[in-house]
Amino acid sequence: MTPTASMEAEVLEAIDAIRPALQADGGDIIFKTLDDDGVVHVVLAGACGSCPISTTTLKAGVERILMDRVPGVTAVEDDSAPDS
Repeated sequence: MTPTASMEAEVLEAIDAIRPALQADGGDIIFKTLDDDGVVHVVLAGACGSCPISTTTLKAGVERILMDRVPGVTAVEDDSAPDS
């Protein structure tokens, strides 16, 4: 298993641990990709997709947990958000 594949497996495991909390509020998180810079790309779905505090959930919750659990993760980006 390559380092990236190993890291991706750890990211998926961490996302699976986070998912029940999001689903309890009617939302979900979908893993898209892990880029070469350690940025995890996800889509926040369901209630999370339209929630006004989804950015806080993503940065203070999801990103913090992934960076803590998976060495090498540098950020988490919501790919469902429109480009600025």
